[in-house]
Amino acid sequence: MNAPKPIPFTPEGPQPLLREIVPSGAYPVVALGPLRAAVESVQGMTQAPVAIPAASALAVASLAVQGFANVETLGGPRPVSLYALTIARSGERKSACDAPLMAALRDHEREQSRAQREALQSWENAHALWTAERKRILSGGKGKGKDKQAATQADLAALGPEPQRPPLADRTVTEPTFEGLTRLFVEGQPSLALFSDEGGQFLGGHAMSSDNRQKTLAAFNDLWQGNPIRRTRSGDGHGTLYCKRLAIHLMVQPGVARAFMADPLAADTGFLPRFLICEPPSTIGTRMQASARRDDMALAGFSGRLRAILETPMPMEPETRELEPRTLQLSPDARVLLVQFSDATEAAQAPSGDLAHTTGAASKAAEQAARIAGVLTLWADLEAATVAEAEMMDAIELAHFYLNEASRLASAAVVSAEIDRAENLRRWLLESWPHPDVVASEVVQRGPNALRERPRAKAALAVLEAHGWLVPLEPGTAVRGKARKEAWYIVKAAGDVV
Repeated sequence: MNAPKPIPFTPEGPQPLLREIVPSGAYPVVALGPLRAAVESVQGMTQAPVAIPAASALAVASLAVQGFANVETLGGPRPVSLYALTIARSGERKSACDAPLMAALRDHEREQSRAQREALQSWENAHALWTAERKRILSGGKGKGKDKQAATQADLAALGPEPQRPPLADRTVTEPTFEGLTRLFVEGQPSLALFSDEGGQFLGGHAMSSDNRQKTLAAFNDLWQGNPIRRTRSGDGHGTLYCKRLAIHLMVQPGVARAFMADPLAADTGFLPRFLICEPPSTIGTRMQASARRDDMALAGFSGRLRAILETPMPMEPETRELEPRTLQLSPDARVLLVQFSDATEAAQAPSGDLAHTTGAASKAAEQAARIAGVLTLWADLEAATVAEAEMMDAIELAHFYLNEASRLASAAVVSAEIDRAENLRRWLLESWPHPDVVASEVVQRGPNALRERPRAKAALAVLEAHGWLVPLEPGTAVRGKARKEAWYIVKAAGDVV
């Protein structure tokens, strides 16, 4: 048997285990079309990563136009509602990016709230009179039997239907429960948005608790798909909400995002793949005031366009307030581009393909492109009938960026899990394992529970070897009285050799 030879080492000793993440690609800001100028203005003022104001602009535009039209996709008409998840740590100026793009929306909500208070006062007076008259009709009346019944029915018909309460003016929520959101759809606007620059409050709130998470995810999936929301409550009975629309933009810190993305329910239900996800590289440390710039005309143009759309009545059935959106068709050239993009992403989902690890997001990429194209088209022209080739080309570039981000972050999650297992093995080897060397079978038989499968054990051993915590012994080296084809020496400190 061969005697063990000296172990090579680096003077600095074993290296910390690192979660290496492929850097994010450059955001295709040119593809934002009519939203580009405002996004670049906000980025110039804040010097934040451009992906942050870009996601805000797309989400705000989606809220503005989603009540007016659906868009043709390869799977049929779908809402133009967008769900976005932007990951950035504290100090990245998420709120500063959001505020100027939301300013016209906030002003509109305040104005509508004041108008609603006046309308509510009028309704309360009219409703009180209607209620009193109805009671008088039901308690009074002349005649007997059928004559009285006929007279009462005639008086009720003349009284007319109960005056409708004016709808609530709010268009946005920040931390809704499922019940609260559905109630707002009943009592308020048929087109809403969940916007939060502290999205962790929602992801960690009551709606996403263990008891409520599944129904919340299911409801949001239905809204994204354009399906009716069915609710059953004690007291209210059963009801169905048709043709409601919801846009979402959650800004969250990395730790919150990691936990959410690691939740099997969020992925398995298809909730997470419906999001346009990005985690742009930080600009902290480079945001010098001398380099700041702003374009007030661009922001004014964005705010003016947003206000004009918000003040345009949405197509809806007057009594039920159910939306009646038209379908925005794809031009022939736009359809060709979308088919090509869909086929390319489908091929990449094959077992050996680049997107095999993120089929959820990849399978929805073509629909995301169609939705983005619909938003860009309607923002430019609310009366547009078709999506043109140029808008589809831009939308595909944006959808491709977000798909790459989903792929990159999914790969990072896999790497993170492997690093975590390797760290558990490192601690076990240094703190619990009594020998100076180890073989894979010993890890499988006696190591941490998460490594009791040989592929995982081998992967963790490889990570520790790459970081200098293990050094391979020559094949045939005797370990515990047997010649081993593969074994490792455990390095515990700098300069450690056999």
